[in-house]
Amino acid sequence: MREPRGVLITGATGGIGSALAAAYAAPGRTLLLHGRRLDRLGALAQQCTQRGAAVETRSLDLADIPRLIDWAEAAAPRVDLAIINAGVTSDVRSGEPWAAADHVIQVNVRAALATVCALVPAMRRRGAGQIALVSSIAAWHGVPLTPAYSASKAALKAYGEALRGALAPAGIEVNVVLPGFVRTAMSERFPGPKVFMLSAEDAARRIVRGLARDQARISFPLLPSLFMRSLTLLPAAAAQRILRRMGYGG
Repeated sequence: MREPRGVLITGATGGIGSALAAAYAAPGRTLLLHGRRLDRLGALAQQCTQRGAAVETRSLDLADIPRLIDWAEAAAPRVDLAIINAGVTSDVRSGEPWAAADHVIQVNVRAALATVCALVPAMRRRGAGQIALVSSIAAWHGVPLTPAYSASKAALKAYGEALRGALAPAGIEVNVVLPGFVRTAMSERFPGPKVFMLSAEDAARRIVRGLARDQARISFPLLPSLFMRSLTLLPAAAAQRILRRMGYGG
């Protein structure tokens, strides 16, 4: 079981991010927390400090890649575990115009890859480190209600799986997290059925356990994960019919 001393979490003011920060807060550990909402970030820092952790916070626009890289590079020497968790979504109710789709890709993909690229050199020099990319079970098969979000999470899945093989010789572990529905503000905005929904705390426990075991893919809950993965084995037309009947059609 791994005991990272320095943990960086992006999107720490979201449901999963907050639960992860609380789960990792402990004496002797430094948390480097990024979040958009200053009030929630301050409250979370206080909560984690009360649990004995040293906490540093940063609020910045993840679409501002140069500032993001500067922050991640400065933090990198102290980061044993980085959880790239920040994400946004959009859906087809508004027609998903380019501005919305571009914002999803900016935050979910470009910012995630920029953060990883800023952290890896320091981990290479140490010959150790762990990076977790929070994707989604929507990465297994695109959901018609959320095309850009599905595409962004599929990109993270592919990137993380490739990076795991690329960085293993350097002693760096890479894990892809593929949650289903978790009770967060983002999930509440999802326009389709929300089945097998977990609490953020339950999701965090599963992620922490999977990272400690260095699971390549941490996918949960079991039934939705198997369902989404099975769609990739079907003809495209059959998969789309099933999704429409379940209320996930565009």
